[in-house]
Amino acid sequence: MATRRRRLMFSFAFFVLAFLLIPIQLLVHSERDTEGPIVYYIPVEQTVERGLEAFLTRSFSTAVEDGATHIVLEMDTPGGAVDAAGNIATLIQETDIPIITFVKSKAISAGAYIALNTSEIVMAPGATMGSAAVIDGAGNAAEEKTQSYWLSEMRSAAELNGRDPQYALAMADNRIDLPELGAPEGELLTLTAQQALQVEYAEAIASNRAELLNHLGLEDAVEKEMEVSFSEQIARFVTHPVVIPILLSIGSLGLVLELYSPGFGVPGIMGISALLLFFFGHMFAGFAGWESMILFVIGFILIMVEIFVPGFGIFGLLGIASVIGGMLLASFSTASMIIYIAIALVITTVVAIFIFKYFGNRGPMRKIIHTDSTSTEKGYISNVTRAELVGQIGETLTPLRPSGSVVFGHERLDVVSEGGYIGQGKRVEVIYTSGSRIVVREAKEN
Repeated sequence: MATRRRRLMFSFAFFVLAFLLIPIQLLVHSERDTEGPIVYYIPVEQTVERGLEAFLTRSFSTAVEDGATHIVLEMDTPGGAVDAAGNIATLIQETDIPIITFVKSKAISAGAYIALNTSEIVMAPGATMGSAAVIDGAGNAAEEKTQSYWLSEMRSAAELNGRDPQYALAMADNRIDLPELGAPEGELLTLTAQQALQVEYAEAIASNRAELLNHLGLEDAVEKEMEVSFSEQIARFVTHPVVIPILLSIGSLGLVLELYSPGFGVPGIMGISALLLFFFGHMFAGFAGWESMILFVIGFILIMVEIFVPGFGIFGLLGIASVIGGMLLASFSTASMIIYIAIALVITTVVAIFIFKYFGNRGPMRKIIHTDSTSTEKGYISNVTRAELVGQIGETLTPLRPSGSVVFGHERLDVVSEGGYIGQGKRVEVIYTSGSRIVVREAKEN
């Protein structure tokens, strides 16, 4: 009996111990799983601009805090702003974690420059990289000073990771002759995946993430992916160099139309919405602070005072000045913002003139522009024109020097002579009437 009891107690203790060890084993197993390398995938897509820079700054910070051992930039970009690309390159160089570029489709212009700053480049079959000449906003080649700066940057990016700089220079300078790579003098170099592998501008070709990890020796890595949030998508859109002047044009045009319309309506809502979108995007991207938003709010209030309280326009001018000041504070480049504002002013002026000229008396624009006028047909009479007097003969009561009085039958009227002096008691004939003006000349004796 005692032996049986001891067996039951031993069995019970065994099951209790086994039950307690299960979660411990699971925890240990989980910890072992996370002890391996962690790879963070970060998308670099669409145009390179300051919104992308803000997203990459957040992504790199998150990856470092999460203990990532490698960062992979999954790239598919046609290029973009030189200043944003330069800041992204600095961000890459200041990050201690190895950064690999995986060119999924294309790394053109600023994208090629960013890729050259990373420690490794892996390209998908059919991907391309290159064509990195600097162009201005009109699509023309940039000035020589800017070209020289960009060439030095491309050279430095190539040399940073032991790559032959002549190919990087050929991507940005069409004077370099590389016919064997399909880039004779006069054409910019764009490398295919095989060509990049050949000239050691790519370390491998991989069709997918699995092949990429196999090349990096990270088959057992924990994979994590950064995603662009909805707010970041909006920020990237509204900070695009093409979108900024459009938003400013819509905003300024809406406010101009609102100043000519009673109350507050659709033009005002349109203008304020566009400007709010501008400030939201720049604040979220980290370019604007609260001081720019405060200036904008002050400007908005002053403009509202001008709309609802008729005056000499001083509130409207101060409001517009405050809004422009807020824009300049919110910008990542004061010079660029001045250009954007100038473009918006030109567009606003042209569109406003067109609207007022061709649509001023049609549809909803009739509520904005006052087109009514007084006329005799509508019953407005200032002075009656005595057309029936023309041809009548009268006698002067006073000399006409050249004005005086004349009697026509039993009616006395004030008249003016056609030219010279007419004495008293002379016969005169009415030759013209207009309102209260009656013109006479001396009548010829029969």
